[in-house]
Amino acid sequence: MKLGLVAGEASGDLLGGLLLAGLRERWPALRSEGIGGPKMIAQGFETWWPHSKLSIFGYVDALLNIRELLAIRKQLGDRLLADKPAAFIGIDAPDFNFGLEERLKQQGIKTIHFVCPSIWAWRAERVEKIKRSADHVLCLFPFEPELLHAHGIGASYVGHPLADAIPLEPPQAAARAAIGLAENETVVALLPGSRRSEIKYIAPPMLGAALLMQQARPGLCFVMPVAPGLREMLAPLVPAGLNLTLLDGRSHEALAACDMTLVASGTATLEAALFKRPMVIAYKVNALNWWRMKGKNYQPWVGLPNVLAREFLVPELIQDQCTAENLAREGLAWLDDPARCTAVQARFAEQHQLLRCNTAQRASDAIAQVIGSA
Repeated sequence: MKLGLVAGEASGDLLGGLLLAGLRERWPALRSEGIGGPKMIAQGFETWWPHSKLSIFGYVDALLNIRELLAIRKQLGDRLLADKPAAFIGIDAPDFNFGLEERLKQQGIKTIHFVCPSIWAWRAERVEKIKRSADHVLCLFPFEPELLHAHGIGASYVGHPLADAIPLEPPQAAARAAIGLAENETVVALLPGSRRSEIKYIAPPMLGAALLMQQARPGLCFVMPVAPGLREMLAPLVPAGLNLTLLDGRSHEALAACDMTLVASGTATLEAALFKRPMVIAYKVNALNWWRMKGKNYQPWVGLPNVLAREFLVPELIQDQCTAENLAREGLAWLDDPARCTAVQARFAEQHQLLRCNTAQRASDAIAQVIGSA
């Protein structure tokens, strides 16, 4: 069995690694190739370009890198058409993957898109693009297949692989020992994101908030996972005197170890919920990106835990509201209210059970069915 895959950033690589682990159980001699990162490579994946090439966020960054991205997509498509995998799986990264999937589908290669674009949140016009591009969509959330079926798009709910990978009871003591933190410390995890643009726009207010929180509660300590290649960009932003430990990756250990987290909107918010950690969600982009996005959303929530709950379980500080002062205020509010923390942790446990349904097996079953229908 040979499959082509593309994952475009750290979160996609994480999903791809978990998916490949399940696929290799079904097909032990599986060959997989395309674009991916270290999690996928650890599962025997052959990457032709580093996944960091696709770690682009927003319209401005995409425009600045459009020529290189289009060249990579053209060369990748040529190579896949020559290699003829049984199917191609695009993992998230819709702006890159849909064009590639459409080309491959037209040439007779079965195409599967893993992670339904959030058409329920914004950009519903993507439905027609999905229909042209993907033979089947693997959905992480239970309400998504019905939306796609209404437009004649094949889809399966497979749950979220992170819900299988993350234990129902987070190993806080073990994580603290691994990082070198004392059991009795109050720990806040800072997760500004894994893209350079997120470090540019979200890390400064997040680090400023950490300093304000430390001034209000001098015993606090902070941990921040740093994506590969971003330490040099991030280190100069750290305020003098901040009790901060920078970690190379290890975001799951940081979330397991912490008492609460300041976290950038995206997959990390779901990871924080699965680790049952109270959180403040931060989101800030280039002003032009924000102008183009503003008004296109169909619901009031941005963070995945809030979307799943259909209510503001946790605070969201978006764009102009994403300031050091606001983040610090909301972060301290969690630390000062243990009963509120306990209540939100119970809601997160419900979400964990909902999404925990052996995603790797469900996904491999759906992929096998798509390939079998070829």
